Amino acid sequence: MHIRPFERRDTDPVIGLWQARGLARPWNDPLKDIERKLAVQPELFLVGELDGTIVATAMGGYDGHRGSVYYLAAAEAYAGSGFGAAILAELERRLTLMGCPKINLLVRGENEGVLKFYDRLGYERHDSLSLGRRLIAD
Repeated sequence: MHIRPFERRDTDPVIGLWQARGLARPWNDPLKDIERKLAVQPELFLVGELDGTIVATAMGGYDGHRGSVYYLAAAEAYAGSGFGAAILAELERRLTLMGCPKINLLVRGENEGVLKFYDRLGYERHDSLSLGRRLIAD
């Protein structure tokens, strides 16, 4: 798998991957999420490509205090192949080069498979609540 920054030509395959892996939500327009990311730190929006096909994605951000990870996905056909871990490792590398000391990410509580994935990679579970408030309606 070749990891590279997202390009606009990747839009449809990336959204298709997000939908197939259950990352798309009705309240988050994936096209708007992509446009917003391309306006801020686009170098932290990565895709994994294999034989011309997008098979993994990761979107990150760094606010000067903490890093964040969003839209980490690997195509179901490649589950367990290490593609998810590899694209996350590349995102972590890029965040580290920016001086990012720690990454936070959100996982839905019922998503045990994903929680176990992050457990294997050394991510710690914290007992905290995620709060949010929409500022712009999609």
